[in-house]
Amino acid sequence: MSLLCACQVSPELSAAELPSAVRVDYADYNPLSYVVKKFGWLDKEFQADDISVRWVYSGGSNNALEHLNSGKIDFASAAGLASVLSRANGKPIRAVYVFSHPEWISLVVTRDSPITSVSDLKGKRVAATPDTDPYFFLLRALAEAGLHKSDVTLVPLQHQEGRAALEHFEVDAWAGGDPYSASSQLESGSRVIYRNMAFNSNGFLNITESFAARYPDVVLRVIKIYERVRRWAIRHPDELALIYADEAGLSLQVARVILSRVDFSRPVPGPDDINRLKSAVPLLVHEELVEKGTGMNSVVDELVDSSFASKQVRACCGKQMKQ
Repeated sequence: MSLLCACQVSPELSAAELPSAVRVDYADYNPLSYVVKKFGWLDKEFQADDISVRWVYSGGSNNALEHLNSGKIDFASAAGLASVLSRANGKPIRAVYVFSHPEWISLVVTRDSPITSVSDLKGKRVAATPDTDPYFFLLRALAEAGLHKSDVTLVPLQHQEGRAALEHFEVDAWAGGDPYSASSQLESGSRVIYRNMAFNSNGFLNITESFAARYPDVVLRVIKIYERVRRWAIRHPDELALIYADEAGLSLQVARVILSRVDFSRPVPGPDDINRLKSAVPLLVHEELVEKGTGMNSVVDELVDSSFASKQVRACCGKQMKQ
């Protein structure tokens, strides 16, 4: 039984207003985005409407959300907690689709480093990309160990720069996210000192509220293609690894390790996703990353919008689910 489904957009949506272009990001931490881009299914989806698809690279959740909020893209790949922070700081965005439930973060040191635990980071230089999942992961790990961010020297670097800084001994540790962390471990012998699946948030596809209100059919159609790719990826893990490795410039070994840590099975944002985000928001308040008095639980509730994904997954695959 095929997991792919020939989804149809309803007639009333097909007659709705359409943009001249759909701008979508692709990112190393979103393996599905590379498949969507390579296969051209999104381009074919909008070809008859004379709508072009424009691809923009996002180097991290912070970049993706900057692109989204500045109007450079319409669909942004970002970690859930980064999206929460953006929404809490006044950006009217919605997280409408889960592209992955990954374990993509760890605290990493060089092979011969004397550092063996989070508590050993006190007084050390630690690289992290601000406003991304690895940054929040580091803050939560420090708090769990009874430390504060002031107990370390945070070195703000983008993900790839953080890897380089660690391997060139410019920092003592690095809050690394995949694929960069896995690459550093497998290719340079970097060593993980801390992992915690519970401190990883999920990968969300984000849109602005204005785009959702103006082009709801476009949102559904993009999610439809993501659904097609997600289901293809589950059925073709070997081909997925090959495409991901080739398109993201990774070794096949690294790609396979990363994908082994990713769950593609739950694309519709649900209560588990919401609860995971709410469990982390006290950190944002404690670290004064949001304005005092911000109702963070309401922020999460307003951010996570399952209506598009649930409607499209149901429309695409209802028949197969019955079978």
